[in-house]
This record gives sequence, C-alpha cells and structure tokens, in this order.
Amino acid sequence: MLATATKIAITAILVVAIAEVAKRSSLLGAVLASIPLTSVLAMIWLYADTGDTGKVADLATGIFWLVLPSLVLFIALPLLLRAGWTFAPSLAVSCGLTAAAYFLMLAILKRFGIAI
Repeated sequence: MLATATKIAITAILVVAIAEVAKRSSLLGAVLASIPLTSVLAMIWLYADTGDTGKVADLATGIFWLVLPSLVLFIALPLLLRAGWTFAPSLAVSCGLTAAAYFLMLAILKRFGIAI
C-alpha cells in the first residue's frame, strides 16, 4: 500500500510541476510534457514490481505503437481552438478523435500481425 501511495505521489507531483512550469513558459512546459515521463515511470514501476524485463519490453513496444494515434489529440485540439471552438467541446472532440485513432491503429496492427 505504501509503495502504491509513493508511486501516486511521485507521478502527481510531476504532473502538477509540469502544469506550474507551463503557466510561466509554454515552451518549457511543452518540453517537459513531451518527455515521456509517464511512460518511463510506468516502466520503472513495472520493473520494480515484477523484475520482468519481458513485460517492460512489451510495455515499451505497446507505447511506441500507440504514441502515433495519440498525436491526433495534439493536432485536433489546437485546430479546433483556433477555429473558435470553446475549450470543453474542443477537448471532448479531440479526445473522441484520438480514441477513434487508437481503434484504427489497433486494427491496422492486427492486420499486419503485430500484437500489443
């Protein structure tokens, strides 16, 4: 239980720190947010919990393939906001498009025999 609480605290602190930095500098906030901190932390926590490098490798491979459709969010959101949409609908539509992109990517990977 303490280990889980520690993981949550470290992860939350990083996310809040990035948000605070972004208030002062969009560029620095973007740089910090673009670093795959969540992925790195997930791999560290997975290895610490299991000691299984195969599981870590599988997670890293899955992350690689699913980063591609996640980029849809970062294309759609600014386009919608700059087109005059308000924040909440822009975010909702962007998340919906991103979810559709995930399903499409999974279908493409399956078609090519790539299991994640």
